Amino acid sequence: MEFKRQVFTVDLLERYAAKGHGVITCMASGNDVIVLGTSTGWLIRHDFGVGDSYDIDLSAGRGDQSIHKVFVDPGGSHCIANVVGNGASETYYMHAKWPKPRVLTKLKGLVVNTVAWNRQQITEASTREVILGTDNGQLHEVAVDEKDKREKYVKFIFELSELPEAFKGLQMETASFNNGTRYYIMAVTPTRLYSFTGTGSPEAVFASYADRAVHFMELPGDIPNSELHFFIKQRRAVHFAWLSGAGIYHGGLNFGTQRGENFVENKALLDYSKLSDGGEVVKPSSIALSEFHFLLLIGNRVKVVNRISEQIVEELYFDQTSESASKGILGLSIDASAGLFYAYDENSIFQVSVTDEGRDMWKVYLDLKEYAAALANCSDPYQRDQVYLEQAEAAFSARDFFRAASFFAKINYALSFEEITLKFIGIGEQDALRTFLLRKLDNIVKDDKFQIMMISTWATELYLDKINRLLLEDDSPEKRSNSEYQSIVMEFRAFLSDSKDVLDEATTMKLLESYGRVDELVYFASLKEQYEIVIHHYIQQGEAKRALDVLQKPGVSVDLQYKFAPDLIMLDAYETVESWMTRKDLNPRKLIPAMMSYSSEPHAKNETHEVIKYLEFCVHRLQNEDPGVHNLLLSLYAKKEDESALLRFLQCKFGKGRSNGPDFFYDPKYALRLCLKEKRMRACVHIYSMMFMHEEAVALALQVDPELAMAEADKVEDDEDLRKKLWLMVAKHVVEQEKGTKRDNIRKAIAFLKETDGLLKIEDILPFFPDFALIDDFKEAICSSLEDYNQQIEKLKEEMNDATHGADNIRNDISALAQRYTVVDRDEECGVCKKVILPSGADYRMARGYTTIGPMAPFYVFPCGHAFHAQCLVAHVTKCTNRNQAEHILDLQKQLTLMSVEPKEGVNGGLNGALNGALNGDDVVTSVTPIDKIRSQLDDAIASECPFCGDLMISEISKPFVLPEESYLVSSWEIMSKNVGIEKGISFVV
Repeated sequence: MEFKRQVFTVDLLERYAAKGHGVITCMASGNDVIVLGTSTGWLIRHDFGVGDSYDIDLSAGRGDQSIHKVFVDPGGSHCIANVVGNGASETYYMHAKWPKPRVLTKLKGLVVNTVAWNRQQITEASTREVILGTDNGQLHEVAVDEKDKREKYVKFIFELSELPEAFKGLQMETASFNNGTRYYIMAVTPTRLYSFTGTGSPEAVFASYADRAVHFMELPGDIPNSELHFFIKQRRAVHFAWLSGAGIYHGGLNFGTQRGENFVENKALLDYSKLSDGGEVVKPSSIALSEFHFLLLIGNRVKVVNRISEQIVEELYFDQTSESASKGILGLSIDASAGLFYAYDENSIFQVSVTDEGRDMWKVYLDLKEYAAALANCSDPYQRDQVYLEQAEAAFSARDFFRAASFFAKINYALSFEEITLKFIGIGEQDALRTFLLRKLDNIVKDDKFQIMMISTWATELYLDKINRLLLEDDSPEKRSNSEYQSIVMEFRAFLSDSKDVLDEATTMKLLESYGRVDELVYFASLKEQYEIVIHHYIQQGEAKRALDVLQKPGVSVDLQYKFAPDLIMLDAYETVESWMTRKDLNPRKLIPAMMSYSSEPHAKNETHEVIKYLEFCVHRLQNEDPGVHNLLLSLYAKKEDESALLRFLQCKFGKGRSNGPDFFYDPKYALRLCLKEKRMRACVHIYSMMFMHEEAVALALQVDPELAMAEADKVEDDEDLRKKLWLMVAKHVVEQEKGTKRDNIRKAIAFLKETDGLLKIEDILPFFPDFALIDDFKEAICSSLEDYNQQIEKLKEEMNDATHGADNIRNDISALAQRYTVVDRDEECGVCKKVILPSGADYRMARGYTTIGPMAPFYVFPCGHAFHAQCLVAHVTKCTNRNQAEHILDLQKQLTLMSVEPKEGVNGGLNGALNGALNGDDVVTSVTPIDKIRSQLDDAIASECPFCGDLMISEISKPFVLPEESYLVSSWEIMSKNVGIEKGISFVV
């Protein structure tokens, strides 16, 4: 048998606690502090928290006074003691930090039996409101601040008038509401329990009872000492117990409402007869209250009674001395802060400790059928299983199978899964079994995937069985629409939705198929994202709209769009195309088979061709460039009787938005072949023209409309011969097709000539007339043509005269060029080196190119007056021009250097002779040497314009004075200038 440790145990705490100051008469405790009162008026304080103890004489040496009652607040800081003797009574207040107590003089002569502390607001420094109950039925309010060393006030606040009795117990609680602090006060006398409540302050609460009745509950009976205790949990009173003459009156407390004096709930009375074993009934002399038990002091032992079951669960015995055993245990005390209980006799203090008080409370509540409370007090899964099992068995016995199934599903250890399912199978309760399985799924650990899958599959089959049984009972449409059938179907679908991730896909689909539940099969396939099955089902049912809705879901593969496109467009072309047009991720090329299949079917004339609508959307809105899409649209246009849409399509330039983009994306050869087949001649003309087959275009246009042919002929602009040829084709057609008299035909032919803007003449179209036509018929046109020729001849003569005069002017200019000269001053300087161009003693006659006369260096003189040495000009231009030009100049110089020889005799003479011959108008053949060609190229490169007055100077403005690659020159120049004493920087002269 399992040994269980006692919940309550007794230990001797202090053997001679009175310290020789008489015997103990009363005791109070709080926060590990115990205060004793003795028969000789001594107050003894034990602080077990700090291990301190001291005693104070309240009788002032008068040995005939004793401590009647002593009270300690829950924090152990404040103490109130009442001393009686010689017919007098004094009440003292003592703080833990004070060396001596203070007398509450306003309470002189009053015997204080009970004190109610304001537990919610009391602090170590202040008692706040304290209510004292006296022996003559009065209540007083006291407040003391530790720093003042005296009471703040002592007020009389209430007195019993109807039945003056001594107050034996007093408790107070507070709660904060929007309208202020609310006080709940409970007081007991030997026969009554009073309840007071109100807001503001204790004084205001009791003042409100001046004009209203006091709420009380009366229990007549005789008891030596009536007591009232609150059990405190997390600083809040949760239930109470009153030791009355009739029994122990107890119940719960609810301070969360403002419902007047009725803040007591779940009231009960424990009769004292239940505490005896059939013998004489003995009333307890003291009581202590724990969470689940009453500690009742009866004689020299304490009986521990369970508050819920009202059964005696333990008895506590005390190790008393022989002299104290005669009077027994005097009383019990509660330390709510430390969770301890104390008992005392005349000399000793005993500590009652509590260990795991609620360990068996689940059984107590379970025996009382209070299952919720039993579960709340279970400490492990095995205990909870016992509670669930008893609940389940009770419901099963009462044939409440669904409720029993819910409780059985919560059991993990007490019964096996198989045992529970066999219970329901044995009685044929399939619905309850299904309920059990569903609830079991809620309680299974998520990691046990295999068991979850098996149970879910079993539940699926039970659902299907239930649906079939309902259909077998009545398969009429009315039955299908009733609430039970629809309810179970909706419940089954919800189950499939919740279990889609744990059900085996293949097994579940086979089950649904075997039971003929096509709708649920489609629903489950949709949940498992098997959209192909869903769409196929809807197409079979002819529900194209629902199939398209499935295809529009985000997770559906776009490949299904192409797969089901042929079926959907044949089923509902409008909805299908509208669905396609909402998506931009479709590739129209992959939809071509479906569109061609739809287009091959006959359609009414007034019916909107949905394929054309979609293709137009792709081409114009999506700017699709796929040739297949364009070819298909063109073919559909070609099949329409109205050719206007086809022509608009052919004339549209689809690539105009792109640089160098094509005008069209369809195959022109295919388009031409198709249009010829469908006899769309205007379209063929346009295609011929687009393919630059203008002759074919005009020839075909002449078969359709001569105006169209003329328009096509007029399109050719860059090829005059071809244009004339095309107009001749049109002219021939016009002449040959005209009907009527000859003169009318000729007039129309002459009018046609005017439309050609002079491109054709009368002589061009004369061959098209018959041989027997008379010249008189063309007299007017021929005369007009001859006049035009005369005007052209006169114009040519004028142009020839102008050319002759121009040639004469050129000859004169050439003659003058040989005599052209410029004057160079003797002191003229080179624009680059600033040296004199003509050195002293030099012959100042000019020579061509670099040819020098005497010692004079080659130089250039420009019309603007600037003069340069040849080498200086080359250096300057090379430096200022771009890199390519500079390399060209240097290359020419290099070639001149390599070919530098004395001019052969007769070269200059030959040039002069050539020049003279040219001036005289003679045809002269000159011999020019390679070196002359190179010099001429060099002249063109460096002397085509003055470097100071031409474009070269303008381009110099934007260039820096010092180039990046020449920066080192500046640094070297600065260093040199410092060495020679130059203070200023470089001066650039332009």
